Amino acid sequence: MGAVVLIVVAGLFAVVSGINDGGALLATGLKLPTIRPATGVLVVVLLVATAPLVTHQVAVTFVTRLASFHAPGGATAMTIAVISSLAVVAWLSAKGRPTSLTLAIVGGLTGAGLGWGLPVSAGSVLLVLAFGVTAPLVGGSLAWVLIRVLLVTTSAHGLWRWHQAGFLLQTVAYAANDGQKMLAVFMVAFGFSDAPLPYTSLAAALFALGTLYGLPKAGRSLGRELIASRPPHGVAAELAAGVSVIACAAVGMPVSMSQTIAGGLIGAGVAQGSGRVRWYATVKIVVAWCLTLPASALLGWTLAVLVQGFASMGVS
Repeated sequence: MGAVVLIVVAGLFAVVSGINDGGALLATGLKLPTIRPATGVLVVVLLVATAPLVTHQVAVTFVTRLASFHAPGGATAMTIAVISSLAVVAWLSAKGRPTSLTLAIVGGLTGAGLGWGLPVSAGSVLLVLAFGVTAPLVGGSLAWVLIRVLLVTTSAHGLWRWHQAGFLLQTVAYAANDGQKMLAVFMVAFGFSDAPLPYTSLAAALFALGTLYGLPKAGRSLGRELIASRPPHGVAAELAAGVSVIACAAVGMPVSMSQTIAGGLIGAGVAQGSGRVRWYATVKIVVAWCLTLPASALLGWTLAVLVQGFASMGVS
């Protein structure tokens, strides 16, 4: 029964990942007609399905390095973690504070693991948090440099080509890193340790459904609210986020693509004057990020303790 519940929750998590993340991957380039949204969604889905066949170290980090979710009771703890992360993201979204689902699942996994009594690695949790903070800062710094170079050296036609390269780079980065949080839940739900194509394809298809539903809203959030965006800002943010997130994937560290893209947009905006950045929206998003992980961890821990307590009462 527990495995069936986790499978259903894993499917829901993949759809919500599409709603939360898919639009962020496309939003930065919406002002350039180079890549149609339908084509962009297709590319994202194909890479989400196939990239884990090459490397799925980030998924392994979610499943084994934060806590051992292949241990007895791990499936129940994973279910609690995912439900906790979805609940916190839904709560913050309802408050008008869009946030990172990756931060939420890291918090949920940590809290549920502790509450369920699984061995949780404090060192790994702190390392993931350190990379999570660093990635948007690196993305912002790279975008600050890149937009200056693009504006000086690139024509309008050349910018389109850089947009194509940037979109592909950030999509590969997402599939190799942030997107593997979906695979991690499926790994525990179905009990495998590698990345079989049927399961990665299932996760990708559900992700596509969420992306199609959430694209308009996510596009407005990143593409318009953070900065008074022009096409070069989006291209610089794509390239910067792609480089930053791929570097983290190379060492198996999960980071949030939406956070890193936001950092890139802010860095690109600041490069042309801080007045271009809408600081009120920026502060609102940063506050949501700061709330997400501890809220998810606390809820995950609380639910795990309660479920385990009820289970013990039932046994006795």
